[in-house]
Amino acid sequence: MAHLMWLINTHKKLKTKNSKRKTNKKLEWDDASEIKTDIEHILKTLDFSHIDSTRIFCFRTFGSKSRSYARIWAMPKIFQRALNIKPAYIIEVLSRYYDSLDEDSKKKVLIHELLHIPKNFSGTLLPHRGRHRHLQSQVNQLFKQYKLAIGR
Repeated sequence: MAHLMWLINTHKKLKTKNSKRKTNKKLEWDDASEIKTDIEHILKTLDFSHIDSTRIFCFRTFGSKSRSYARIWAMPKIFQRALNIKPAYIIEVLSRYYDSLDEDSKKKVLIHELLHIPKNFSGTLLPHRGRHRHLQSQVNQLFKQYKLAIGR
């Protein structure tokens, strides 16, 4: 037991000695109803008919160390089965970066996240690249369609 405590204490000392001191900000999530509204508008405008907007949940994160604007989370099949629920997705925007974007860039980010949802709305996620698929070029193309459809 004493040997185990020595290992733990030594590891803590090394970790403290070798790493820069960082203040730990608390990670917080808030409901993001305005993001949900934007997503519903995008879904209707671009005819993403395979996406069930009632199974998309949106949150704004504060205090995350991630360098992304947003990310999408899926509900894996094993959880769907265990909890007896339908597939669902969570779109999380990271306040630190997302909030400073202009409105067009925000829409592009949301379109990007929606493109990770497969046509069968199964609870899985599609990668950025695949055979005959490059996500960013699809985002640009869909954003142009979106702008034309809303008349701007």
